[in-house]
Amino acid sequence: MGKANQTAVTEYVLLGLQEHRNLETVLLLLCLGVYSVNVLGNALLIGLNVLDPRLHRPMYFFLSNLSLMDICGSSSFVPLMLVNFLKAQRTISFPGCALQMYLTLALGSTECLLLAVMAYDRYVAICQPLRYPELMSGQTCVWMAVLSWGAGFANSLLQSILTWRAPFCGHSVINHFFCEILAVLKLACGDISLNALFLVVATAVLSLAPFLLICVSYVFILATILRVPSAAGWHKAFSTCSAHLAVVVVFYGTISFMYFKPKAKDPNLDKIIALFYGVVTPSLNPIIYSLRNAEVKAAATALKFPLWSHSPEQGRYEMTFAFCASFSRAG
Repeated sequence: MGKANQTAVTEYVLLGLQEHRNLETVLLLLCLGVYSVNVLGNALLIGLNVLDPRLHRPMYFFLSNLSLMDICGSSSFVPLMLVNFLKAQRTISFPGCALQMYLTLALGSTECLLLAVMAYDRYVAICQPLRYPELMSGQTCVWMAVLSWGAGFANSLLQSILTWRAPFCGHSVINHFFCEILAVLKLACGDISLNALFLVVATAVLSLAPFLLICVSYVFILATILRVPSAAGWHKAFSTCSAHLAVVVVFYGTISFMYFKPKAKDPNLDKIIALFYGVVTPSLNPIIYSLRNAEVKAAATALKFPLWSHSPEQGRYEMTFAFCASFSRAG
């Protein structure tokens, strides 16, 4: 059946918002601008993390992974979508659709896991400061990142195999901007209960479980912060966690609104919300981290003005461990 699907359909039609051409023109300009911010902002974060020794720490290592994932996730569908906005006939080949669906699903799952790992890093830094070098060693961080990426891509491979084995009966019109897995499964003309079951299990394991781990981590972090008597300690704790917490709220808030809201009477609204999740949300991460993080600002300044790169403020190198030590003394 899977082979029949592939030989019967060689390309798919992506409907987008063909009935609202004026709106698509607006979306073209908005998405092009936001996508540019996404790529440039996240590439800048990666560059800063690589070039500035002050950022060679676990938190920024995971932030670089998150930035790379945001660039890849948007790039997997936005360029083709922008081109399709200019065309009357919007098509994508079967291999292109399969790859697009695989990448968007894989990178979405990976982001959930990376956000959980970053929450664990903040938990160890604040609640287990004396064990931070041991628990968050370079080798441990690499393994955490590899497992996050590996689990996300392995899950996507399984979901993709199950999806393309479903009977489609030659249906080739996808009512979406890109090959999103739920939009593709709507083309199936047979039983997809197994697909639904595996999607539910994957959502529970790779989305809800990381979210619960994030919540538990911040419960312990909050409990530790409340035991710190000094206002300076409070400020340091909130400054080191606020950016990550903001990214988590934006990411999971958008997902929750997209999948758990009442079904819209106009299906185009659901597509626009999905577009917001796929295009706008990744571009917010570099903005949030650059606005809320003094070290990122300092690294950007040093990169822009090389004469400042040899600042005498060597204490920044030890800021994380000094911060952790303040919590251990408070305890």
